[in-house]
Amino acid sequence: MRQGSESSRTVRQAVAYDLVELVRLRALRSGELDGDELDALAVALWEQLAADDVRVLVVDAEGEGLAACGIGTVDRRPPRPGSRGGRAGHVVAVVTDPDHRRHDHGGAVVRGLLAWFRDHGVSRVELRAPVEHAPPRRAVSPSR
Repeated sequence: MRQGSESSRTVRQAVAYDLVELVRLRALRSGELDGDELDALAVALWEQLAADDVRVLVVDAEGEGLAACGIGTVDRRPPRPGSRGGRAGHVVAVVTDPDHRRHDHGGAVVRGLLAWFRDHGVSRVELRAPVEHAPPRRAVSPSR
C-alpha cells in the first residue's frame, strides 16, 4: 500500500468497543504498566468516553484494531483578551501504533481535535502530549 493512501483514513469518535485498543495504545505511551495501573487506565478512559469536556478520537487500522488515538479536553479559565468565554483546550495525548507511523494518523487526529475545539468555542489549544523525535510544539488557534 502506498504511504499516502493510509493517511486518508477516517478519524472518528471512540466508542466503548474501542476501550481495549485505547488501553493498549495509551500503555505504549506510558511504558510498562502493571495490572492495577492498566485497570486504572481502563476506568479513566471509560469515564472520558462519556464526558462532555473530553473528546477521544481514533483512526482504525487496516484489518482490525486502532492505528492511532488522541485525547482532547476543554476547561474553563477566567476570560482574558483573545479568549472567548475563557475556554481552553488541551491535546493531552496522541499515540500512533508503531506499525502505523508515518501515515499522518497523528496529524489527522490532531486536526479532528482542533475542529472539535473550534465547535466548542475554544480559542486557544495547548499540546500537552510528549512527542518523541518531533520539534517542540506551541499553542495554536483552532480557527486556523
